[in-house]
Amino acid sequence: MQIFNQKLTDSFDENVLTMDRLLRVEESFDLIRRPLTVDGVRMMLYYIDGFVQATSLQKLMLYFVTLKKENFGNGEAGAAGKFAEHYVPTVEVDVTDSVDTLILMALSGCTVILCEGFGASGIVVDLRTYPAREASEPENDRVMRGSRDGFVETLIFNTAMIRRRIRDTSLTVEYLNVGKSSRTDVALLYMADKADMQYVKTLSDKLKNLKTDSLVLGHQSVAESLIQSRWYNPFPKIRMTERPDAAAASILEGAIILICDNSPEAMIFPTSFFDFLQETDDFYFPPLTGSYLRILRHIVFWLTVILTPTWYLLLMNPTWIPPWLSMVIPQEPGSLPILAQLILAEFALDGLKLASLNTPNMLSNSLSVVGGLLLGDFAVTVGWLSPDVIFYMAFVAIANFTQSSYELGYAFKYMRVLLLLLTAVFNIWGYIVGMILILVLVATNKTANGKRSYLYPLIPFNGKALASLLFRLKKKT
Repeated sequence: MQIFNQKLTDSFDENVLTMDRLLRVEESFDLIRRPLTVDGVRMMLYYIDGFVQATSLQKLMLYFVTLKKENFGNGEAGAAGKFAEHYVPTVEVDVTDSVDTLILMALSGCTVILCEGFGASGIVVDLRTYPAREASEPENDRVMRGSRDGFVETLIFNTAMIRRRIRDTSLTVEYLNVGKSSRTDVALLYMADKADMQYVKTLSDKLKNLKTDSLVLGHQSVAESLIQSRWYNPFPKIRMTERPDAAAASILEGAIILICDNSPEAMIFPTSFFDFLQETDDFYFPPLTGSYLRILRHIVFWLTVILTPTWYLLLMNPTWIPPWLSMVIPQEPGSLPILAQLILAEFALDGLKLASLNTPNMLSNSLSVVGGLLLGDFAVTVGWLSPDVIFYMAFVAIANFTQSSYELGYAFKYMRVLLLLLTAVFNIWGYIVGMILILVLVATNKTANGKRSYLYPLIPFNGKALASLLFRLKKKT
């Protein structure tokens, strides 16, 4: 969207022509240009059909027609402000002489009012109503206990859900507008007495100076614009959540939350690796149970990285296998090499995921389960895959769901395949180099603020913070 660095004039007709031309009301059927004459005074209302509350606007217009000519002013300075103060009985109203602001507000769903008596100013009345779904529980971040609401695609609803949980004057909601064409509404939420205010300013400045045309992909567009991504490092740099309770808890711990209009997710700044292995359920259970779930999550998730490469390393070196582990040697190895079977199973799992995503909801669960069982059974019968390969890859597939970040799950998938290929080529040395390479990629990953280490609180070491991330400690009151 072009920035119009011009002001309204004292001529009502000239202002109307300017708004008509810039809004292109003749070309767009949903852009409404509503003329109104009250006691001989001409008015012009601009709004978008579908965004405005028709009942509220109708009541406002009925109220206007009861006014007298002298109520509107005579074009003197401040006439629009006096009219807004005394004769616009709505909750949100603003006065401006900026054409760009009037255009932006009209396209955002507000009602813009021009009048002969207002002089070089216009009035913006917020009577918006956005299409919105119910705040249902997020699909990929469910809990056994706790609240069942989740973020929606409307910014103001999401900020309200945070306000509902944090009733503190230190909670700050900073409004920004990002994108040359989309002019997307963005909000930064933080506690003024706990957040790093220098980083808040840095993040705010980055958002204001983003050189992007639009944020049609919501938070992903923001993330790609804020962070210089390294294509070879797949580990996620920003944590996302669709849960208001998780976002509120992060704010109270000093984090900064970014909420983007049209997106049901909140971005958490800054984020370290260990934050991804926390789940909301941990905090809805007693400390002992929460600690057990968190430790189990760490163990199971790390097994997804090393299980198949370690198994393949043992098969390459059968003399290392003690008698009590002899069951790891496949009794039916299959016609394909084990390495080829593992790689094939990796692709097959992703294929089943894609098929499940594009299957109608009423059929997705049954088709994915039945499809997996049939494909696995046929693969063993034909001889393509070993039952052992199916077992290990089934464990890996299920274990990936112990945490909710798809980005982290795929990052570890790439690391697992890399470790597997290095092991196949260089045996034990490839396995060792692969493990070191994974640690280097994790340690050198850049966080959103560029200051905190991705492995904090392990590097730099902070024992108290690390213990709180690894264990569900009881908080002091």
